[in-house]
Amino acid sequence: MEEAVRARGAAREAIGDITPAQLRDRIGGLLDSSGMVPGVLTLLSARAVGGDASTTEVESRAAGVQLIYEGLQLTRRLALDEPWETEPQHTESNLAILAADVMVSRGFSLLARTEAADTAVQTVKSFGRDQTELHADRALEIDVFELAIVAGTTVGGGDVPAGTRRYAERLTASTTEHESAELLSDDAIDTLVKLSGRQTNWPDEAPSSATDP
Repeated sequence: MEEAVRARGAAREAIGDITPAQLRDRIGGLLDSSGMVPGVLTLLSARAVGGDASTTEVESRAAGVQLIYEGLQLTRRLALDEPWETEPQHTESNLAILAADVMVSRGFSLLARTEAADTAVQTVKSFGRDQTELHADRALEIDVFELAIVAGTTVGGGDVPAGTRRYAERLTASTTEHESAELLSDDAIDTLVKLSGRQTNWPDEAPSSATDP
């Protein structure tokens, strides 16, 4: 899928100046093995609203969303696996924690001056709260998919579409953690176009988040 290649390439380019090389390689390896659903969803959301935003700007936003997800997902995995119990020196675990922090920080920097900045902050806050309360659902994916749609649909300066949160929830329910980004094809584009045109598949829906108008 072309969008997956673009999203992965943009994310790798965004970490190109990270040092030391061992850390950069660790992050690059994570990106190479990960599904690109958040990044692809950002690209498709931007395509759905049209506009004249540059390819560089759109891909930068996709990279930001993907890196935030990768970092938080890695943090979640470390919290569940507790690798410190089996690693006397903690070397790999410490490197993984650093990689997670760097990815989230770099993702934030890419979205900091965009309309998606506040949603990015809320995504991380929600993640911290959910982990503290030991939620076992896929709240992270819902939040990240919402972030992706916000980042993509506002790239031309437009408003966040109504129904964004509900679509993120439905999309999360239909994917697995490592789902191929090819899932996001024509159906996703059609739905995103309807959302951006203020036409949702759920006419009785009330706005369900701070990002909905």
